[in-house]
Amino acid sequence: MLLGNAALRLSVAGVDSPRLDARILLAHALLVRPDALVGNVEITADALARFESFLARRILREPVAYITGTREFWSLEFEVGPGVLIPRPETETLIEQVLEAFPDRSAALDVIDLGVGSACLLGACLSEYPNAHGTGIDSSANALSWARRNVDRLGLAGRCRLELESWGTISAPMADVILSNPPYIRSKDIRSLAPDVRLYEPMSALDGGEDGLDAFAALAPVIGRLLRPEGRAFLEIGTGQERDVPAILEANGLRVTEVAMDLAGIPRCVVTARNPGNP
Repeated sequence: MLLGNAALRLSVAGVDSPRLDARILLAHALLVRPDALVGNVEITADALARFESFLARRILREPVAYITGTREFWSLEFEVGPGVLIPRPETETLIEQVLEAFPDRSAALDVIDLGVGSACLLGACLSEYPNAHGTGIDSSANALSWARRNVDRLGLAGRCRLELESWGTISAPMADVILSNPPYIRSKDIRSLAPDVRLYEPMSALDGGEDGLDAFAALAPVIGRLLRPEGRAFLEIGTGQERDVPAILEANGLRVTEVAMDLAGIPRCVVTARNPGNP
């Protein structure tokens, strides 16, 4: 009854997955995992008050991940909250492509994440390559604070440095792997995003300019400067950008080796290398 009523309230508020969200929020209120909610659940007055508070926030369309304070990515748990983009499952496509390009898990790779955010990409990559070292760059101090928490949480602080910099002033050494999930949504499309995203997640991580390609134009020369001759860059792209982004990269002396699909069959990751012979 409790979950049913909560799901109904969330549904009326326009939440897409009301029963799932209600279950996650109830588990969070009870301080248990959602899969522990079996049969009749006894709930104390304090837990009920917490649940009601969480429901009120979700009814206002605050993202579930901000309410619970965590989001799973690549089977790792990352802390998230206001000021940082919430990791999405489709972004895992970049890690899949890194593993395909560099099958030797013992490789001592140098990894750079441009726009590190929560550090989900950098953290996942370093967790797969125990001898790798990483640098996370972000222009947002707020996002970097979340990245630091997650790097510490995953025990990666000794292999990772985080820097507050813009892409135009990066002083990082060259890398074998460059990761980036840049803002790629067209400015005019921002208003059509779900309120969960539009009202809460940082606009700097979403708005890609008039055509959604501003960040790629800024990234291309940086990649050309930082990528080692045998290295690869892995860039997340938005729907319909599988031709425009490669064109930008190729105009900057790079070559696209693959455009990989996510699990929904949408082109999601552009894999890029330096052209042979380029200095």
